[in-house]
Amino acid sequence: MSSKSITIRTETEILDQLAALAHALDRSRNWVIEDALKQYLAQQARYAEGIAQARASLERGEGIPHEDLMAELDTLIEEQAQGRRAGPGFRRQGVDRGFPALPRLAG
Repeated sequence: MSSKSITIRTETEILDQLAALAHALDRSRNWVIEDALKQYLAQQARYAEGIAQARASLERGEGIPHEDLMAELDTLIEEQAQGRRAGPGFRRQGVDRGFPALPRLAG
Protein backbone atom coordinates (compact mmCIF):
# COMPACT_ATOMS: atom_id res chain seq x y z
CA MET A 1 0.00 0.00 0.00
CA SER A 2 1.43 3.38 -0.93
CA SER A 3 1.71 6.16 1.60
CA LYS A 4 1.91 9.94 1.58
CA SER A 5 3.11 12.42 4.16
CA ILE A 6 0.93 14.92 5.99
CA THR A 7 1.86 17.70 8.35
CA ILE A 8 -0.11 18.75 11.40
CA ARG A 9 0.31 21.45 13.98
CA THR A 10 -0.46 20.44 17.57
CA GLU A 11 0.06 21.52 21.14
CA THR A 12 3.36 20.67 22.82
CA GLU A 13 1.53 18.66 25.50
CA ILE A 14 -0.03 16.39 22.86
CA LEU A 15 3.32 15.91 21.18
CA ASP A 16 4.86 14.98 24.54
CA GLN A 17 2.06 12.48 25.20
CA LEU A 18 2.56 11.04 21.73
CA ALA A 19 6.28 10.60 22.30
CA ALA A 20 5.70 9.00 25.71
CA LEU A 21 3.13 6.56 24.32
CA ALA A 22 5.35 5.66 21.37
CA HIS A 23 8.22 4.99 23.76
CA ALA A 24 6.04 2.89 26.09
CA LEU A 25 4.77 0.82 23.17
CA ASP A 26 8.23 0.61 21.59
CA ARG A 27 6.72 2.01 18.40
CA SER A 28 7.36 5.08 16.30
CA ARG A 29 5.32 8.25 16.69
CA ASN A 30 4.17 7.69 13.11
CA TRP A 31 2.82 4.23 14.02
CA VAL A 32 0.91 5.63 17.02
CA ILE A 33 -0.59 8.44 14.93
CA GLU A 34 -1.56 6.12 12.09
CA ASP A 35 -3.12 3.62 14.51
CA ALA A 36 -5.07 6.43 16.20
CA LEU A 37 -6.29 7.74 12.83
CA LYS A 38 -7.40 4.27 11.73
CA GLN A 39 -9.37 3.79 14.96
CA TYR A 40 -10.90 7.27 14.73
CA LEU A 41 -11.93 6.82 11.10
CA ALA A 42 -13.49 3.42 11.83
CA GLN A 43 -15.42 4.87 14.78
CA GLN A 44 -16.66 7.83 12.75
CA ALA A 45 -17.68 5.52 9.89
CA ARG A 46 -19.80 3.47 12.33
CA TYR A 47 -21.30 6.70 13.68
CA ALA A 48 -22.11 7.96 10.17
CA GLU A 49 -23.68 4.60 9.27
CA GLY A 50 -25.84 4.74 12.39
CA ILE A 51 -27.04 8.20 11.42
CA ALA A 52 -27.80 7.01 7.89
CA GLN A 53 -29.77 4.04 9.27
CA ALA A 54 -31.71 6.28 11.64
CA ARG A 55 -32.56 8.72 8.86
CA ALA A 56 -33.71 5.89 6.61
CA SER A 57 -35.83 4.51 9.46
CA LEU A 58 -37.45 7.90 9.93
CA GLU A 59 -38.13 8.18 6.20
CA ARG A 60 -39.92 4.83 6.39
CA GLY A 61 -42.07 6.20 9.21
CA GLU A 62 -40.53 3.98 11.86
CA GLY A 63 -39.76 6.73 14.35
CA ILE A 64 -41.44 7.75 17.58
CA PRO A 65 -43.04 11.21 17.36
CA HIS A 66 -41.13 13.77 19.42
CA GLU A 67 -44.21 14.76 21.39
CA ASP A 68 -44.88 11.14 22.40
CA LEU A 69 -41.28 10.61 23.43
CA MET A 70 -41.23 13.78 25.54
CA ALA A 71 -44.56 12.89 27.19
CA GLU A 72 -43.21 9.44 28.08
CA LEU A 73 -40.02 10.92 29.49
CA ASP A 74 -42.00 13.47 31.52
CA THR A 75 -44.07 10.62 32.98
CA LEU A 76 -40.97 8.61 33.87
CA ILE A 77 -39.33 11.64 35.48
CA GLU A 78 -42.46 12.43 37.48
CA GLU A 79 -42.75 8.82 38.66
CA GLN A 80 -39.12 8.85 39.77
CA ALA A 81 -39.56 12.19 41.52
CA GLN A 82 -42.50 10.76 43.45
CA GLY A 83 -40.43 7.75 44.47
CA ARG A 84 -42.49 5.26 42.52
CA ARG A 85 -41.02 2.56 40.42
CA ALA A 86 -41.15 3.60 36.77
CA GLY A 87 -42.07 0.12 35.58
CA PRO A 88 -40.65 -1.50 32.45
CA GLY A 89 -38.29 0.54 30.31
CA PHE A 90 -39.44 3.02 27.71
CA ARG A 91 -38.47 0.74 24.86
CA ARG A 92 -40.81 -1.97 26.13
CA GLN A 93 -43.61 0.51 26.77
CA GLY A 94 -43.12 1.93 23.27
CA VAL A 95 -43.49 -1.51 21.73
CA ASP A 96 -46.62 -2.20 23.82
CA ARG A 97 -48.19 1.00 22.46
CA GLY A 98 -47.55 -0.10 18.91
CA PHE A 99 -44.31 1.79 18.31
CA PRO A 100 -41.60 -0.26 16.63
CA ALA A 101 -38.54 -1.19 18.63
CA LEU A 102 -35.59 1.10 18.11
CA PRO A 103 -33.11 -0.42 15.63
CA ARG A 104 -29.88 -1.78 17.04
CA LEU A 105 -26.78 -0.54 15.29
CA ALA A 106 -24.03 -2.87 14.20
CA GLY A 107 -20.76 -2.35 15.95
